[in-house]
Amino acid sequence: MAKSITILIGTITGTAELVAEDVAPVLEEAGYDAAMLDMDGLTPDVLCENDLVLICTSTYGQGDVPDNAMELYEALAEQRPDLSNLRYGMIGLGDSTYADTYNQGSARFDVLLRELGAQRIGEVMRHNASSDELPEEAGVVWARQWVEILAE
Repeated sequence: MAKSITILIGTITGTAELVAEDVAPVLEEAGYDAAMLDMDGLTPDVLCENDLVLICTSTYGQGDVPDNAMELYEALAEQRPDLSNLRYGMIGLGDSTYADTYNQGSARFDVLLRELGAQRIGEVMRHNASSDELPEEAGVVWARQWVEILAE
């Protein structure tokens, strides 16, 4: 029986979705059933009902989570569910041109999930839009390393 992983996508321009689409096959090759969900309209139940998630999110505005992820983020902060059974990975997309808010969307989720008892597996991937590296390619490299950590 394959293990399952839910990829939660926070995006405005669609870049995080592109990254998730390229990362999903890496997870599937490693034996996971990967389901991708845009964060639009999701409730904290999505994190309570899964034991492994990968959050792929951009940063928007003044270091905020994207519009489609804001409702979920705020509900988590308000309801404060026990996420001690959750393990997660984090892919953050940002632009270092905005030094003060670089990759803060993923950082906000990371801090909140840890406050709620979730366990992050591996390091947060922080892609810089000002680099020459395509975010999808960076995501695939990171995901290959991440599944090795998960297997340990």
